[in-house]
Amino acid sequence: MKQSAAPLPPIEALVIGGSAGSVEALTAILPALRPTCGIAVVVVMHLPRERPSLLVNIFAPKCQLRVVEAQDKEPVEPGTIYFAPPDYHVLIDEGPQLALDAGELVNFSRPSIDALFESAADAYAERLMGIVLSGANSDGAAGLKAIQAAGGLTLVQHPESAVARTMPEAALFAVPTAASLAPGQICALLSRVLTGRVPVSGPEGWAPA
Repeated sequence: MKQSAAPLPPIEALVIGGSAGSVEALTAILPALRPTCGIAVVVVMHLPRERPSLLVNIFAPKCQLRVVEAQDKEPVEPGTIYFAPPDYHVLIDEGPQLALDAGELVNFSRPSIDALFESAADAYAERLMGIVLSGANSDGAAGLKAIQAAGGLTLVQHPESAVARTMPEAALFAVPTAASLAPGQICALLSRVLTGRVPVSGPEGWAPA
């Protein structure tokens, strides 16, 4: 008698990275997350390092989850969206808790998507989902590969739906099996994954029913 596959572990954290053109995608994705999803969300956006970020002000009124700027040594809480502050890498430490780091630029960026994704893969392994959005450099590709290697789920904004294709194309080159979806499809998939995890794989990824 054939045994059924073991259930996949629930997703506990979602990490998202983007640069040029990704605010539009986030505007579709983040407000669609419901308080019942039970996950923490950490977002790295490439921002001018010398100016305050307005992302919390932009997204807090739109989102059902609590929206804050990440603070050093802050516990990672479900039901919260954390935005990386300008000029600091955001890492996930044991706890889990957030850690802000002013170390060297990674892929010419601070905060770096790779730095967040790689630390989150270490912390959450198969209980993590990573999404790479529109952007004009390759930051996030190595981090998404680390999430895949740890057993997490990997998604990429479809390059044709992105304002800047370089970042999603680099991510797909690093992780060819990542699901490649437009922002609206990402919202639909998140709804399914967070209520009962479904497999996500293939160059074209998951297609809506």
